Amino acid sequence: MSVLVNKDSKIIVQGFTGGEGTFHAGQMIEYGTNVVGGVTPGKGGQTHLDKPVFNTVSEAVEKTGADVSIVFVPPAFAADALLEAAEAGIKVIVAITEGIPVNDMVKVKAYIDQLEDCTLIGPNCPGIITAGEAKVGIMPGFIFKPGRIGIVSKSGTLTYEAVDQISKAGLGQSTAIGIGGDPIIGTTTKEAVKLFMEDPETDGIIMIGEIGGNLEAEAAQWIKENGTKPVVGFIAGETAPKGRTMGHAGAIVGGESDTAQAKKRILRECGVHVVDSPAEIGSKMAEVLGVTA
Repeated sequence: MSVLVNKDSKIIVQGFTGGEGTFHAGQMIEYGTNVVGGVTPGKGGQTHLDKPVFNTVSEAVEKTGADVSIVFVPPAFAADALLEAAEAGIKVIVAITEGIPVNDMVKVKAYIDQLEDCTLIGPNCPGIITAGEAKVGIMPGFIFKPGRIGIVSKSGTLTYEAVDQISKAGLGQSTAIGIGGDPIIGTTTKEAVKLFMEDPETDGIIMIGEIGGNLEAEAAQWIKENGTKPVVGFIAGETAPKGRTMGHAGAIVGGESDTAQAKKRILRECGVHVVDSPAEIGSKMAEVLGVTA
């Protein structure tokens, strides 16, 4: 089993014929992902990467049965693309686009939150991958190895570091979710952790956070009250100066509880196995699971 996407997912690419959409869709197909087509308004009826192109998401859903969409649409138009996917009945929407206006995302999140069966990943994220089955994003597929460790992360590059370490430790991954680093995102850290806790084929969870916001603290409190599997945590931004945005728009320290030190303390108090360096993620997970690399 996996969470959110698997080998049976039917995936469409919004912004299919653009440069980014073309490149990453090609990588996804090469990985073995079940890409069934794409959407580019005005280019419906064409074929691209040997897949059909549709004018609208609803048409793509009707013709292909698509249930997952990945969005490579410029920031000014991305919110409309996300709403179009949700209205068409897409179950999992992955927003790769960076720089979507916050005001636009407020409206998108409010709409999607009222839907019972629609999950948004991102925006400004590397996507989601179920190792060996489906890559819906921009992550380097070759470092992933099928296994039983779930990963949720705000950082794309730290996700890759954790994946590489877990693979080298002989554990492998069930699914890895990059939730994105913007101020307003769809799936939160807590929601992703909950998915992994409920997945019978995930044995342990890696949670990578960063300074700013309270996503990690909310997840840690939920883990304290409901957790049944070991969680290894890392918080990036130990040396970040107060009041300065660091890379991600959401990574800005607004108060004492937003610092890396405070977050790590909260995680430890809630039973999370916190490491001080990303280089320790793989070995710590192997240790808490009693696995010898």
